[in-house]
Amino acid sequence: MALEGLTPERLARLERLADEADIRDCLTRFSRGMDRFDRALYLSAFHDDAEMAAGPYVGDVAGCYDWAVPMHEAGQIVTHHNLLNNTLDITGDVAHSETYYLFVGRNRDESLWMAGGRYIDRVERRGGVWKIALRTNIIEWGCLPPPMPLPFGDVPDIAVNGVSSRGMADPSYARPLVNRRVPQTP
Repeated sequence: MALEGLTPERLARLERLADEADIRDCLTRFSRGMDRFDRALYLSAFHDDAEMAAGPYVGDVAGCYDWAVPMHEAGQIVTHHNLLNNTLDITGDVAHSETYYLFVGRNRDESLWMAGGRYIDRVERRGGVWKIALRTNIIEWGCLPPPMPLPFGDVPDIAVNGVSSRGMADPSYARPLVNRRVPQTP
């Protein structure tokens, strides 16, 4: 469909979809930044004056990162901040977002820690860019499920394409991404 053929209603819908995509991208940068210990990526999800209420921490987002990373580094080998259902209420340059999450941490003693809840955010578009202005973390449950061995740990070349890492050594930062494993069928 050519742009000149768009009705005002259709154009408004496309603009809303673009706003929703930009907001969800912002929410994802928080999770990836925290899991990869990528401070710049984490901070890119928030306005400079943003506030955070997460567990016992209440304050600015840089301070939250500086509090959370040593805690995760000491306690877990890896963390996954998974984002699930998301609803957005957008009015002009302000959006209110509710995002269900599932947190999983593989602890240094090989036990697992899981928690679930919701991120309640006020997201604002400033200078044409959507970022979080206020985040409240609602923790609704937690558990310690029994650990199991990592799958396929006995495959000799399983790590040739890289291993999970907190930081820029993680395979997700590799450009271009290439496969170094030899083709094989088990």
